[in-house]
Amino acid sequence: MDKDIRMDHNIMEYLLAELKHPGKPVQDICRLPGTALTLEEYGRKAAIQMRRFLDEMPGGFLIYHADGDEEIIYANKALLRIFCCSSLEEFRKLTGNSFQGIVYPDDLEEVEESIRTQIARNKYDLDYVEYRIVTKEGSIRYVEDYGHFIRSQSMGNVFYVFIGDATEKRKQQKKEERQTQQEYFQQLEMIEGLSIDYESIFYADLDADRIRAYRMSERIAEQFVQEGREQKYTGFDTGYIDRWVHPDDRELVRRTTDPDYIRKNLANKKSMHICYRIYRDDKPAYLQLRIVNIGSSEHISQIMIGYRNIDDEILKEMERNRILEEALSDAQLANQAKNIFLSNMSHDIRTPMNGIVGYAVLAKNHIDDKEKLMEYLNMITSSSDVLLQLLNNIFEVVGIDSEQIHLEENKCNLVEMLSNIRTAMSLRAEEKDIEILLDVSKVEHSLVYGDQNKISQVILYMIDNAIKYTNVNGKIHISAAEQPMPVRDRAVYQFVVEDNGIGISKEFLKRIFEPFEREKSTTIGGVYGTGLGLTIAKKIVEMMDGSIDIDSTVGVGSKFTVTLCFRLQEEGDACNRANVTDPGAGRKAILMVDDNEINLEIGVELLKDAGYFVETATDGQIAVEKVKNSKPGTFGLVLMDLQMPIMNGFDAAKAIRSLPEPELANIPIVALSANALKEDKKMALNSGMNEHLPKPIDIDQLYELVHQILNDV
Repeated sequence: MDKDIRMDHNIMEYLLAELKHPGKPVQDICRLPGTALTLEEYGRKAAIQMRRFLDEMPGGFLIYHADGDEEIIYANKALLRIFCCSSLEEFRKLTGNSFQGIVYPDDLEEVEESIRTQIARNKYDLDYVEYRIVTKEGSIRYVEDYGHFIRSQSMGNVFYVFIGDATEKRKQQKKEERQTQQEYFQQLEMIEGLSIDYESIFYADLDADRIRAYRMSERIAEQFVQEGREQKYTGFDTGYIDRWVHPDDRELVRRTTDPDYIRKNLANKKSMHICYRIYRDDKPAYLQLRIVNIGSSEHISQIMIGYRNIDDEILKEMERNRILEEALSDAQLANQAKNIFLSNMSHDIRTPMNGIVGYAVLAKNHIDDKEKLMEYLNMITSSSDVLLQLLNNIFEVVGIDSEQIHLEENKCNLVEMLSNIRTAMSLRAEEKDIEILLDVSKVEHSLVYGDQNKISQVILYMIDNAIKYTNVNGKIHISAAEQPMPVRDRAVYQFVVEDNGIGISKEFLKRIFEPFEREKSTTIGGVYGTGLGLTIAKKIVEMMDGSIDIDSTVGVGSKFTVTLCFRLQEEGDACNRANVTDPGAGRKAILMVDDNEINLEIGVELLKDAGYFVETATDGQIAVEKVKNSKPGTFGLVLMDLQMPIMNGFDAAKAIRSLPEPELANIPIVALSANALKEDKKMALNSGMNEHLPKPIDIDQLYELVHQILNDV
């Protein structure tokens, strides 16, 4: 207690002495004027009051000797709390009663040096330091230290220090620093990402004539070997331009990096760029040179220069342009092909139509001359066949392209099929005295599963093409050869059609399978057709996973080879072939429904000529009423048109199938319609019809179907 009193007395004595009598010893003053108290008594009282005040301060306060061991003179309660001490004695023990014991050892040298420097700079201002401390609990905290150095004769050199806990502040600062650092790194990453395509980046000061490299390609780095990454701007790219830049672009690059040119072009905009070529691996590559003003817009001096590789971009752009040019060319070719097709179609349709119209007039003029009349009627039939073939080819291509054509797998005899094809085509060949030869000696298994109609169609197209382009007295060889496969139940067949005709040029062979293509126009060549036959043949072969090849020489002839794979039938199986014996053997009447009087009259006459009894109806509603009111067994077949007024064929078929009398509801119904696409057939079957025959009607096919249905009823 006495020690504390003496300390308080000394503090107050010092303070009073300095305030009242600077430089005089305390003992020279015995009594204060105007009071009965001695200076010692007054100082003791004032010191006690001041100590109470300092202890109640919210912030830490410390007085310690500036000399020697920096002994602690006083510490207030707030400072004790910062150090987690409950008394001054604990605080003295924790710190060794020295300022040096307060500061974290690693920070001490830097702190004292900073204090000395600040005092030497200005003895009136508070010095400021920040350092770590260790509390009684062992935790490390940060404090802010505001001190003032005082020289005193009675007390010696001392420091008055205000100390505040800055731990939370430091944590916040650290957090902000980390955040700032993170943002900085993100910016660097972003800059790096944005400049990833730049193989060289420079900063230049045009006024100072200096340029500094931040990133350099191997080519331009050669200019910086002598002076490191910074050098004079003038001529920095001279060697690069002379060695690497394409000769045609050197002047462009040289002018672009000229300071006067840069100042002129960046006067009213932030950046400028050019594209140029360099040599890379002895091949030209494309780069972009971009210059950006990063300084004042009023005076251009500080700039960034970047060299970016745009080789891929240019190549892609060139590829896009090539694709666009090809697309334009294809569109022009397609348009040209369309025009050629329409021109050919106009000619080829008008030619048989002219024959039909002309021979019809001649038939009327020679109605009593049976021989001429029959000749004209035969020519009308021939012209009609040509016209129908043109239309069928067009619809065939449309059907294949829209994936409306599907393959079937039925039993068929390849040898018999080829023999029938030869017989059918021989009639046409004889008109030009062309001989058709057939060789099937190399076929071991003629019975296979396949789409016989499609196979026949392909071979017919090839033979038809051979007949068209083979001169009079020519020859056409048809052959088939079997090539066994490792799989037991399958074999590969090659069908060959070879002629000694006019042949095909090498140039035309490249596009022979393209739609509407013919090597010569129909007018010049005298050959009619759309040029779709071989297109259809190739598409069908591809649908069967086969191949079609052509070998041709102009003036010598052509050889078409089709290769297909089929599943073999078991021995003894044969193709199921309809055998039409007596087309007039029907036992029941036929109801023919059509709103077109001409079609109705032709159909009735054809069926009556075959010996059938026929009734008619001009729309679907009349047909339904006739069937509904008939006795079971009256009608054995309904031939139904699809597009009719009042009630169409689809609805009529549904109405008949809904009749309460089972025998009437189940009368066979066959669609006869000019709607000949696969979807039309599908709709007809879905409405309840049994079969679909396209118009113009194939008379033999109609007779065969009618005979089959009426004999099965």
